[in-house]
Amino acid sequence: MNSFLRKLRIVVSLFFLLITTFLFVDIFNLVTPLISNKITFLQFVPSLLKFIAIISISSFGFIIVFILTFLFGRIYCSTICPLGTFQDLVNYFSKKINKKKRNKNLFLKEIKWLRLLILFLAIITFAFGFILIVNLFDPYSIYGRISGNFFKPVLVFINNLLAFILEQFRIFWISPYDIKAFNFIPFLISLSFLILVLVLAWKKGRLYCNTVCPVGTLLGYLSKISFYKIRIKEEDCLSCGACARDCKANCIDSLNKKIDETRCVVCFDCLTSCPTEGITFSFNKKEEIKNESFNNDKRNFFVKTSIFLLTLTNLAAQVEKKIKITKPSKIPIFRKNAISPPGSISLEYFNSKCTACHLCVSSCPTQVLQPSFLEYGFTGMLQPRLDNNAGFCNFECNICSEVCPTGAILPIKLEEKKLSQLGIAKFIKENCVVHTQKTECGACSEHCPTKAVHMIPYEGTLVIPEVREKYCIGCGACEFACPVIPYKAIYVEGNEIHKKAEINNELKIEQKVDLKEDFPF
Repeated sequence: MNSFLRKLRIVVSLFFLLITTFLFVDIFNLVTPLISNKITFLQFVPSLLKFIAIISISSFGFIIVFILTFLFGRIYCSTICPLGTFQDLVNYFSKKINKKKRNKNLFLKEIKWLRLLILFLAIITFAFGFILIVNLFDPYSIYGRISGNFFKPVLVFINNLLAFILEQFRIFWISPYDIKAFNFIPFLISLSFLILVLVLAWKKGRLYCNTVCPVGTLLGYLSKISFYKIRIKEEDCLSCGACARDCKANCIDSLNKKIDETRCVVCFDCLTSCPTEGITFSFNKKEEIKNESFNNDKRNFFVKTSIFLLTLTNLAAQVEKKIKITKPSKIPIFRKNAISPPGSISLEYFNSKCTACHLCVSSCPTQVLQPSFLEYGFTGMLQPRLDNNAGFCNFECNICSEVCPTGAILPIKLEEKKLSQLGIAKFIKENCVVHTQKTECGACSEHCPTKAVHMIPYEGTLVIPEVREKYCIGCGACEFACPVIPYKAIYVEGNEIHKKAEINNELKIEQKVDLKEDFPF
């Protein structure tokens, strides 16, 4: 599809270039006024001026250009404008001759002030009845002058040469054409613009269109609200620069994965140059393209954890129903270190890299990641931490490590994450209902994914939790499940530096998730 779009654009642009060129170099009087009107119908400035002069069907071409721009962006610049296609040809031969240009990143920063200044001058002078600026910078007019002053004399020379040769053989099929006059000033102006366009196109492609041309500036800023746009899919983009090298508008910043929509001429060259389909011509909103990378990860994750998400509140309700708290706990929890997300290596590393963008917070399906206040100290304010009162770190999840844009949370494989020790569970017997109320519980042990928390004999038939620290990964499932209020009987103390837990050989790894379980670890 991408290749087809590019080929279609090339065919259409060459068609408009050829018929427009022939319109100006026709020395055989083959182009009738009816044909001429059809050729100029879609040229923006001529159509607009004609509309102002006489409102007729033949002057609605600029309205069609506006519609095309709102739908697809600067289609006029890439296909209909003859000066644009002329620049493309110049740049094409430039790359063929100077092949070193292919290895060069062609992204250029926008000279916004110059673009807007020329557009402003064109509009203001035209509003006051002065059309000089419009005539000087209108791309269609410039190409017409170039064709008339340079291409036409070349055709005249070829025609007269052929006529002379044929006359030698008494063949008079071709009549010589005589140029009656030579106007130096118009020729000089045309020569100046020709040199300007040639130099800019030879060196930087569509630089004239995106710096000088008022029509390009006007349509460029209108294209910001177009329905279809060239977009970069960040999850597929390798920042290899292939699209930037082929971008004739110099508007693709491959390093930052951004496209200047006001300068993009929708030539589709970048679509065919991308090796990973990381660039697309689509109707999707930017936000959807931007977030597509981690939305896919979420979708895969939800397949595994949707049952848990549906039963998260039921779990708390069930624990509360089974264990009725009659005596409030009295020993408060003083956590020395906050618990940083899996993949963050250490508190020092995490705090030095995290910008508190909260992308991981919004992506966390269990909502255990919450913005901190002073848990990391004043300088770490708002950086995410694991709040086990809100949730727990799911055993089958590593989404936060995959969506972090700063590298504060490094990508971590799921198997590695299952052994990453974020902290260690600490048991406070004096707060436990088994001790204070002499009743059965075991919620913490039941929901520990590594069975680091297991039950041991206590009094009579009662059993009480014990933490085997070497198996604990600090996920907080035990703390979240503990029904004791206001202070938990078990909590996780964060590790300053993440460690690796040992594999519990006693743990039976279930290959299939029991859909009836409240807590599918």
